Amino acid sequence: MIENLYKIPNHVAIIMDGNGRWAKRRGLQRIEGHREGTKAVERTIKFARNVGIKYLTLFAFSTENWQRPPEEVNAIMSLLVEYINQKIPLLIENDVRLLFMGRKEKLWDSVLKAMEKGENETARCKSMTTIITLNYSGRAEIVDTVNKILKSGKKEITEEEFKKFMYRPEIPEPDLLIRTSGEKRISNFLLWQLAYTELYFTDTLWPDFDEDEFLKALYDYQSRERRFGKVLDE
Repeated sequence: MIENLYKIPNHVAIIMDGNGRWAKRRGLQRIEGHREGTKAVERTIKFARNVGIKYLTLFAFSTENWQRPPEEVNAIMSLLVEYINQKIPLLIENDVRLLFMGRKEKLWDSVLKAMEKGENETARCKSMTTIITLNYSGRAEIVDTVNKILKSGKKEITEEEFKKFMYRPEIPEPDLLIRTSGEKRISNFLLWQLAYTELYFTDTLWPDFDEDEFLKALYDYQSRERRFGKVLDE
């Protein structure tokens, strides 16, 4: 039961994996898996906001995903535009701010316009922030951060200063990472930010990820003792 939750992570990041396999098992085209996955996104945002999570980061499209068949990439881009534009009123109704993170190069103009619209129209929402990563990779972010530092003229830098040059320096590091579909790797996601994040893996495919599955991850998280490299008293 939700009332048994007593330790809510401030920031949850999710690698939404398994859309293609979900569709294949049902004899459907891969895009139908992605379409069904958007329903899981909506469920997840609502649930996260209701239990008091303040930041939710969703890995939607990586820099490596451009290697997928062109028809699938095109379908995903079209679906992104459709989904963002349609769900802005729902986000506002739930007081959820929308942000995006990743390289803008290669993204369709229609996607960029939808991203801008989503960020502008939800800018005053304060209950939760949802960050969607598009054309993103952890290595790319680190490279882009280093290049920004070099352009600034700095010769030496601390970790805290390094963070200020990253894509979203205002967002705290994730407390919990969830990956669906049974894969046990982080796939170039938030490489810097995940240094001390708790990891949770589930065999559930992303379109089937629901409130009960999210609760399992949260219960597992609250059973852990985070040390951040320290030794806690016995």
